[in-house]
Amino acid sequence: MVEKVGKIGFLINPIAGMGGAVGLKGTDGLAAAALTRGAKPQAAVRARACLHLLSLAKESIHFFTASGEMGEDELRQCGLQYTVAHVAREESSSLDTRQACRAFLENGVDLILFCGGDGTARDVASAVGPQPILGIPAGVKMHSGVFAISPQAAAQLALGFVRGELLARETEIVDVDEELYRTGELQTRLYAIAKAPYQPVLVQERKRIYSSSNEDEFKDQIALFASEFMRDGSAYILGAGTTIARIAEHLGVEKTLLGVDVLQNGKLLLKDASEDDLLALLDREKSVKVIVSPIGAHIRGRSFGLIG
Repeated sequence: MVEKVGKIGFLINPIAGMGGAVGLKGTDGLAAAALTRGAKPQAAVRARACLHLLSLAKESIHFFTASGEMGEDELRQCGLQYTVAHVAREESSSLDTRQACRAFLENGVDLILFCGGDGTARDVASAVGPQPILGIPAGVKMHSGVFAISPQAAAQLALGFVRGELLARETEIVDVDEELYRTGELQTRLYAIAKAPYQPVLVQERKRIYSSSNEDEFKDQIALFASEFMRDGSAYILGAGTTIARIAEHLGVEKTLLGVDVLQNGKLLLKDASEDDLLALLDREKSVKVIVSPIGAHIRGRSFGLIG
C-alpha cells in the first residue's frame, strides 16, 4: 500500500509583527521605521514553533515554499522535506506572496499555511480562491477568521486537515485601514471569503466591531466600576479597544484607542507604550495591573495582576 503524502504550501511574511512591539500598530510600509526603533523580526520565530511540531509528526508531508526567509530557511532548519516553488526577490513583497501561492496551486497542495497578519491573509486569499488556507498568527492586526490562536494550534489544525480528520469552513478575511488605525480610528473592511480548517477553540473567531445603545450602557457600567478601584496606587496597563477607552474617559484621560496606555492614580503615566516601556514599568513599579477586553489569549512570563 502506497502511503499518501500530504502537500502543504508554506510561506512567511518576514516583516509581519515587527511594528507592534515598538508602538507602530502595523508594519505595512513601515518596516524601516520599525527597524529604526529597534524592532526585531518575529514571524520566523512563530513559524518555526509551528514547523517544529509538524516535524515531529509521523505523517508524510512535503512542503512547497518560497526561497530564503519567505519559508525555505525555516523548513531547512526544522529538517522538513520541501521544494522551492517560487524564488523571492531580495526584498520580498506582497507580489511574492501572491506569486508563491499561485505556484503552490500549480503543485496541487492540499493546504496553504502562511505566517503573517491580516495583510498577508488578504494577499494569500486574493491569489488562491477556494483553496483552504491557514494562518500562523504573527501580525499586529489579527481580525480575520483564518488564523489559528497560536503557532502550536496551527500545527494541530494543519495535521488534522492533512489527515482528513478536519474539514474546512468558510470564514472572512478582514483588514483594518492602517492610516486611520494609527490615528485612533478603527475601521475594518471585508475583503474576501476564504476556507480554513476548523476546530473549536483552536481557530480565532473573526473580530466583529459593532455598537448599540445597550452596548454603550454596558461600557459605561464597566468604566464606572473600574474607575472606582483604579486609585489604589497601582500602575494600570490599559489595553486597546473602545471598552477600555471608556474607562479612561471616565477618569478624564484621553486614551490611545488602538494602543496601550498606563494610568496611575487617575493620571496618564505612559501613552501609546511600547514593549520596552512596559517591561521597564514592570521593573520599577511594585504593583502593576492590566485591564483588557479578553479574546482568548493569555499572558506569560511576568507576574502581575490581571483585570479583564
